[in-house]
Amino acid sequence: MIAAGRAAESGVKVLLLEKNRSLGRKLLITGKGRSNLTRAEFDPKELVKKYGREGDFLLSPFSVFGVEKTVEFFNKRGLSTKIERGKRIFPRSDSSRDVLSVLIKYLKEGKVAIRTGSEIKDVVEDGGKMARVVLKDGRELTARNYIIATGGKSFPGTGSTGDGYLWLEKLGHKIEKLRPALVPLRIKENWVKSCHGLSLKNVKLTVFQDNKKKDSRFGEMLFTHFGVSGPIVLDLSFKTGELLEKGEVSLALDLKPALDFETLHKRVRSDFLKYGNKLYKNSLDDLLPQKMVPVVIELSGINPLKKVNEITKEERMGLAKLLKGMKMQVSGLLGFDMAIITSGGVSLKEIDAKTMRSKLVENLFLAGEIINLYGPTGGYNLQLCWSTGYLAGKSSAV
Repeated sequence: MIAAGRAAESGVKVLLLEKNRSLGRKLLITGKGRSNLTRAEFDPKELVKKYGREGDFLLSPFSVFGVEKTVEFFNKRGLSTKIERGKRIFPRSDSSRDVLSVLIKYLKEGKVAIRTGSEIKDVVEDGGKMARVVLKDGRELTARNYIIATGGKSFPGTGSTGDGYLWLEKLGHKIEKLRPALVPLRIKENWVKSCHGLSLKNVKLTVFQDNKKKDSRFGEMLFTHFGVSGPIVLDLSFKTGELLEKGEVSLALDLKPALDFETLHKRVRSDFLKYGNKLYKNSLDDLLPQKMVPVVIELSGINPLKKVNEITKEERMGLAKLLKGMKMQVSGLLGFDMAIITSGGVSLKEIDAKTMRSKLVENLFLAGEIINLYGPTGGYNLQLCWSTGYLAGKSSAV
């Protein structure tokens, strides 16, 4: 939408083809329906660091249409924004529908012709150029320039079924391995399922393989009926998926990352002095969320009916150690149907970062999730879309 709007704003005639019956179905579910528009990180050099090894590719798109211009774009069109914890920028209305309304208005202002329910069956290349697209109903359409911004394979119910990858492969582009990214994890241990629905804040999650630390995150996580989810889990999921291809992967949950082991042990000892005459099972309410108490009691191996003042130093230290590293075995990742984003896509070596033009097909431009880049949760991936889409639209209209 932003690519089409920008191209039209530049004075060319634009046709937007949409497979769905309505625009922006995936946009509507971003940020749990609130649409985390972007991140309040206004230095492009700092921002690109969040997109991994290849993040520098985004320096040009961000310099043309970065965070500041994105916020200005929406504000100027009547969408008031706010900055929340962690530099996340949302519409003040907390409604992704308002974001979609701005984009649709932008398309109308540019007199973009919109055809919904228009599924593309094939793309045809001739002499190093895109010659035409063939619709499912048999119609053929031609243009001077083409932009493919079909998204990835994640949440296929929204229309993202990976069609664009097939077309681009046919046109000669290399598609880097596709994997679900920013996706919840399945866990083997049953105790995790008993915590279903519990959200934890300010915890640390660490990924291990062969007893070696591979990655970690601090922040929020959520227990589910199948395992774990939430921002820090999603951000660790790609690395976890890569490691699973080599062997077993485990997680360690630190419930008290702000306290080192000695400080936590003192805290446990203090609570045990306070509740000395109580049963162990009734002594952890100050330390843990209610839903975790029976789980921790069971995992600690301490008799729940034991008087607190009878608990040994070794048992107490064992409890503190457990709170600093609750072990979980990862059995797998949920698939594309539950992934926020797709990792992999068109090789960045085959795209001109200054224009988003394909280096293989002269009149083709690419934008968004279709390219081999993605960022963590928290507005990074929508910013990638706004920036690459805007640049592709601008470049295609020249």
